[in-house]
Amino acid sequence: MRRRALVCVFVLLIGSFAGITPASAAADTQAEGCSFPVTVTDATGTEVTIEERPERVTTTNPSAAQTMLEIGGRSQVVGLTQYAGYLDGAESRTNVSASFGVSVERVVSTNPDLVLAPNASAGDVTPLRQAGLTVYHLPAATTIEDIRAKTTTIGRLTGNCEGASEANAWMDANVDAVRQVTAGVADRPTALYPLGGGYVAAGNTFVTSLIELAGAENVAARNHTQYPQLSNEVILKLNPDVLFVTENTATIAQTEPYASTTAGETNTTVSVRVRNINQPAPRSVVSFAHNATAQLYPDRYDADSYVPRSAVTMTPAETATTQTEPSTATDTMGTQERTTDASGPGFTAVGALVALLALVCVQQVRRRGS
Repeated sequence: MRRRALVCVFVLLIGSFAGITPASAAADTQAEGCSFPVTVTDATGTEVTIEERPERVTTTNPSAAQTMLEIGGRSQVVGLTQYAGYLDGAESRTNVSASFGVSVERVVSTNPDLVLAPNASAGDVTPLRQAGLTVYHLPAATTIEDIRAKTTTIGRLTGNCEGASEANAWMDANVDAVRQVTAGVADRPTALYPLGGGYVAAGNTFVTSLIELAGAENVAARNHTQYPQLSNEVILKLNPDVLFVTENTATIAQTEPYASTTAGETNTTVSVRVRNINQPAPRSVVSFAHNATAQLYPDRYDADSYVPRSAVTMTPAETATTQTEPSTATDTMGTQERTTDASGPGFTAVGALVALLALVCVQQVRRRGS
């Protein structure tokens, strides 16, 4: 049994490096029954062994909590951070947040069988392991493909392989639908996502992948990576056509240097929820893609482009599994999620940049990616 599980994980990992789609890799995993024990090497190079399906899972960043709910693992989640407070049932789970990062004591108090620690929680992994907890540290997700792989991995670790495949198929269907909206558009607007204090999202980030998916070009990604702090002169030179704003930066287009860019002078902004642009998980991808594309291309976008989860058909190979608990994820997108309403809590490390001063911004940038 152990050898079969190891073979499954090997196939999954090799597939991600060889360009095999995560959905296909997930199907291979499910062919082995999504069984336990399973051993997977995490982003720290540590082999993490899960002996049996974890009944109690604590997440240290909202993207992992969001993913757990999307793949049918709601009942397994016992702890999450304050920024996952928008998720259904969050109020009945233990809030493991500290003033910065997570509280080791609170995480320990949840008595978890498994702790899922996304990339922004890198600094918490060692103390959590020193406290005797089983921790899986997820790598940074900077592309849609990374989200697929991350979802598949979480599904495998928690015994929700079928739910992970369903979530990925739903996300892929909507990604394809949005790309069809902008297919053939040659002159795409240049965009910028300002975080405050001169910080912006640039290349090799989840944010840039989302902006490109919506049919715009992140102009900061031409010569910059990650989350750099740019001078006013550089921002003016970039001169974006549109600014992506959230509830935390709603009026930034009226402040300098942004007010003197084309976006500021024409008051051209795309309003999105901070949790959707900053949390790399399936629901965030779907919500952001439709909301942003509808604003960028109102003459091309049709509300019927949205693909509800119930309309996604799974192949027999994708649905063949022996997971103990069937997926209970439902289509929670709804009309409100696809509007320009920017209300609601739930930002990760990048979102925190908006609210903090420059020094804290620098510290938070190092914990980017959730």
